[in-house]
Amino acid sequence: MAEKIPVTVLTGYLGAGKTTLLNRILSEPHGKKFAVIVNEFGEIGIDNDLVVGADEEIFEMNNGCICCTVRGDLIRIIEGLMKRKGKFDAIIVETTGLADPAPVAQTFFVDADVEEAARLDAVVTVADAKWLAERLKDAPEAKNQIAFADVILLNKTDLVSPEELREVKARIRAINPYAKLHETVNCGVPLDAVLGRNAFDLDRILEIEPEFLEVEEDDHDHHEHDHHEHHDHDGHKHGLKHFHDEEMQSVALSIDGDVDPQKFVPWLNQYVQTEGPSILRAKGIVAFKNEPKRFVFQGVHMILEGDLQRDWKPGEPRRSRVVFIGRKLKEDEIRKGFLACAA
Repeated sequence: MAEKIPVTVLTGYLGAGKTTLLNRILSEPHGKKFAVIVNEFGEIGIDNDLVVGADEEIFEMNNGCICCTVRGDLIRIIEGLMKRKGKFDAIIVETTGLADPAPVAQTFFVDADVEEAARLDAVVTVADAKWLAERLKDAPEAKNQIAFADVILLNKTDLVSPEELREVKARIRAINPYAKLHETVNCGVPLDAVLGRNAFDLDRILEIEPEFLEVEEDDHDHHEHDHHEHHDHDGHKHGLKHFHDEEMQSVALSIDGDVDPQKFVPWLNQYVQTEGPSILRAKGIVAFKNEPKRFVFQGVHMILEGDLQRDWKPGEPRRSRVVFIGRKLKEDEIRKGFLACAA
């Protein structure tokens, strides 16, 4: 795993601020070499003073990064990057604002050469605090981008009231409670909050923020009286008590202890094959019986990858945890299936 180049898939609706983030990556003196793959070079409006040299598809920046367009096929571009002299610290792939990030993410599981050289590090979604709620009503891909994310930059927070911010965070959490959420202005986060997330290590994926859990408690006190209300003027009631979106759901389960790999692996494969179209992301860290190493997997729709990673540390509880995020998931079925795999 270590020598594979980490790939960050960057997504977000038009105008949310992806360009700002990409420009920072391409111009800041961060001392790393990134390859940034974009849909249209022109759209990014990169400052030409930063460009050192350009051939047909590739622009070199003066901080050692390069930028290329995906006019060609993504797989061909990545294979080309792998052959370039001087390896990159990471590759960033920007998807168009209207796109579903799934096919881009799937590339890193499907093509053998790419899979050998690169690994999906994280899907990062930039969302516009002011317009996200509107987008979620009218644009299914906006919802996919939130559901799919490992990291969400809720950008332009300076343009909304505290109340609007709470509301939009509740909408995000209803769709995806597990992504790391950063509230930003001009995408102002340290780059390591976005790059090098090592999303394959579920400890990072499942670090549900402590203040996020406190919000629930706090919410509980204020809204005790209106639990029977299910709708407000816009048809949604978002107490943060339980997260629910009409069509997107997340199911997280854990078993304190080991699972039987002879049961778990076939169950997981079969489940994902059958329900794949409705599963956007699947992830887990699992303790296999009589196995000192942790089994870690992640998936996009019906495509899974997983392997044994580091040892369980002394004193670390051997808990088996899985998370599914998708559309209209059959929670009872997942629960039954997973619990039946306990060793």
